[in-house]
Parts: sequence; structure tokens; C-alpha cells
Amino acid sequence: MNEPGVLQIASMRGRCTEAEWQARVDLAACYRLIDYYGMSDMTANHISARVPGEEGAFLINPYGMMYDEMTASCLLKVDLDGTILSTPDFGDLGYGVNKAGYVIHSAIHRARPEIGCVIHTHSWASMSVSSLDCGLLPMNQTAMRFLKIAYHDYQGVVLDTAEQASLVADLGDSEALMLRNHGALTVGHTVGEAFNWMHRLELSCQSQLAAMACGTPLRQVPQPVLEATWNNYQRGTRRPFGVMEWPALLRKLDRLAPSFRT
Repeated sequence: MNEPGVLQIASMRGRCTEAEWQARVDLAACYRLIDYYGMSDMTANHISARVPGEEGAFLINPYGMMYDEMTASCLLKVDLDGTILSTPDFGDLGYGVNKAGYVIHSAIHRARPEIGCVIHTHSWASMSVSSLDCGLLPMNQTAMRFLKIAYHDYQGVVLDTAEQASLVADLGDSEALMLRNHGALTVGHTVGEAFNWMHRLELSCQSQLAAMACGTPLRQVPQPVLEATWNNYQRGTRRPFGVMEWPALLRKLDRLAPSFRT
């Protein structure tokens, strides 16, 4: 019996490797978590994950589905040129790839082969901070992790591949990018790592807006302390982000909405 409000999609598990299936499960979980933590924008925005063992192939959401209904089987597999390599049967809905999603994610996956996941959001907090001339301020310990965050100036809706070069250049080797007057983007070697970066970036944006709304002077931290704190967050000084909490987050979803695994 079909469950009301649930899009029935045949399982893709038999059509992919175990490594790809695990990537699908992790990516579907990431979509659900982005929604759970208040960072989704209905059917807009996109998260992608590289397909293990398939050079140039990545998974991304079907444009038209909500984040809270993403499953391992609904995800599209595309290549760096935008060709859809595999897709479930969406029937009359005929979902495809958001062009802006393809332009942004293909550029980063092509330029940064070590990156396993790319997350782009339009949360209220990141859109607000991206519109401030001061950008993100290192005003608390969490925000100090983003002391050297990258910035990309707004050039319109990202539909032109001509913007890919400047986008990649501005991201450089950073894990986080503020898209001016637009939103936020994070990357990670794993889905869990990318989610960790985005979750902490969102908290940093929210806390900045809350503090600025008080209308009182912000407490300044000496530059040497800022630099030392930033260094504590770097890959060479700590374990990769996401390692500890990703299994716990998957358990959370298994309690709340286990259908992400289907």
C-alpha cells in the first residue's frame, strides 16, 4: 500500500556498487539533516557527493523534491559534463538536475578531486551575513574556525559556466566559502566532514546576527589568539571533522526518519 505524501521510487541498490550505495545513503542523510537543522530552502539548493571508484561522477538531488523526502534511491548520478548517468523512474514528474547545481558542483568536483562532498545553502542566517560588508566576524570560538573563510562576489544566478573559473579560484583550498549576497558553501573529504563545516558555519552566522542585533559594541579578541584558535581547527592539528558525530547523526535519523536509507 502506498503511503500518502510519499513518492514511491524503486530501489537503486541493485543498480550500483556497494560503495556507491553507501555514498547514496550518506548523501540522503545529509539532505535530511540540513532540513532538520533549518538550513533547507524547499526544493532549492543542492548537495553533491562524489561516486567512489567512478572518476568524474557525482550524486545530486532531483530538482523538485524536498530535502526531507530525499532517499538513497532518488539521487541522480551525473558526470562533470552534466550527462545523467543513472536516474530512478520519476514517472510523469520527470525530475532532472538544477542547472545552477550542476554549474557549481561540477566546477568544484573537477578542480578539487580530493573533495567528496559539496554543500550549498540559502539559510536565513548565511544569506544575511553574506549581505553584510563586514562578512563573517571571528567573534566567538566557533566563528574563529572561519577566520580565513573565502568569499565570492555575486555575479547573478549561477547558470553560466563562465563563472566556474572565478568560483573555483575564490574557493581555493578552503573548506568554506561565503557567496556574497547569496548564501554559503562548504566542502569536505566526506559527507560528514562537509556537514560539520556547514553546521558550524550556520551557528557562526546565527550568533553574529544575534550579537549585532543587541546594538552594543562587540568584544574584540587579540589577533594572536584568533590565529592560534584558527590553527587548532586545521587538519594538521586535529582529527578530520565529522568522524566522531556522523555515526551518531545517522543513528538520530534512524530514530526519526529511517526512510532515507531506501
